[in-house]
Amino acid sequence: MIDLSIYSSIANPPRGDDLDRCMAEAIHEAEVAEAAGFSGFFVGEHHQDKDGFLPSPFVVLAAIAARTHQIRVGTAVLLLPLHHPIRVAEDAAVLDIVSGGRAVLGVGLGYQEADFRAIGIDRHERVPRFEESIAILRQAWTGRPISHKGRAFDIDGVRVTPRPLQRPGIPVWVGGWVPAAVERAGRLGDALVLGPSFTLEENRALVAHYRAAAEAAGKTPQIVLMRDAWVADSFEEAARIYGTQVSDAYRYYWRNGAIAFRGFASEAELRFEAIWKDRIILGAPEACIAAFKHWSDVLGVTSFMLRLRHAHSGGPPHRKIVKAIERFGRDVIPHL
Repeated sequence: MIDLSIYSSIANPPRGDDLDRCMAEAIHEAEVAEAAGFSGFFVGEHHQDKDGFLPSPFVVLAAIAARTHQIRVGTAVLLLPLHHPIRVAEDAAVLDIVSGGRAVLGVGLGYQEADFRAIGIDRHERVPRFEESIAILRQAWTGRPISHKGRAFDIDGVRVTPRPLQRPGIPVWVGGWVPAAVERAGRLGDALVLGPSFTLEENRALVAHYRAAAEAAGKTPQIVLMRDAWVADSFEEAARIYGTQVSDAYRYYWRNGAIAFRGFASEAELRFEAIWKDRIILGAPEACIAAFKHWSDVLGVTSFMLRLRHAHSGGPPHRKIVKAIERFGRDVIPHL
């Protein structure tokens, strides 16, 4: 069985106006997603983006948890090197309690220099901060005093309360787009969250690398695949509503050096009609069903996280996202 979750980019380009409306829309979309049969709702984190991209994901997730009952609520991803792990352990534990044991902590290294500059963290220290933080989180959620001495953190005798409801702790999903990151996910995480923009073949290589690392670490591999996706009456309708949005987002990532787009020589190459195949899942319900099953068969993936809204274009609009969520729930999810 294949399960679908939602990832929401909470922002409003170009100036970050009316973010109260954007956050209210995301909360409503989470309620609609739960009713439609989605298994989770996730938000990300950035700092200093002019579009107002969400800097405090735990706050919004607590609001979503209060308005839902079954759906998982989590970060995808929290930029872990920007935070002190004791504070993350506390916030995540409280979210787990508020949600009744539904929290997931998705974490990543981060790549945008502005995020690190805003917090006063040296970007070159992100790997040791990241790896040590995960070890500290694991200790913190046991309820026992933490003993850790490393390059980034020195903690002795600190006990984190309250403990999360989930035992032995909150699931830690690690985001990764490159071999070093997926190896780290296999070694340290409970699951790998693959990014939404690589092709099927590119993801195949990353999945193989991750599985080898997880098995070497004595872990059971678990993969969550983010995808840009849209469902409508036809491919043409889906492309009309969603195509411009995803192309705008890809051009932003190309300008900011995202690894998934380094093979493109210019922004002009990132036209929807040139990039969608083997990368984006969209079209009529039967086409989406077939695509999810194909990706699942090829990669051995049973969990997908769909990115419907794009922060760097601002759309599609809320009413269309709600309609798409309901359509996925009515015409796609029951057949997966």
